[in-house]
Amino acid sequence: LVLLGGSPEPHPAPGAFTFIMKRRRLAGSLIGGIAETQEMLDFCGRHGITADIELIRADAVNEAYERMLKADVKYRFVIDLATLHAPE
Repeated sequence: LVLLGGSPEPHPAPGAFTFIMKRRRLAGSLIGGIAETQEMLDFCGRHGITADIELIRADAVNEAYERMLKADVKYRFVIDLATLHAPE
């Protein structure tokens, strides 16, 4: 069993005896590695799983940050990198 990510809320502990008798392992990470991330993206693509996001322009980052401070956010912000401009 591998747990990726997490939340601050307590979770029920799995029964240690089951892990021992069935020779199971438990691992965890706040983030997965590149291979795991690619595997997850491939799985989501095959099964039509998408994330609820709010796509914002790069020049709207400060506004998005202010909204976040006010808890006026429903979805994760994703910055559209196509809206970045090279310095002149």
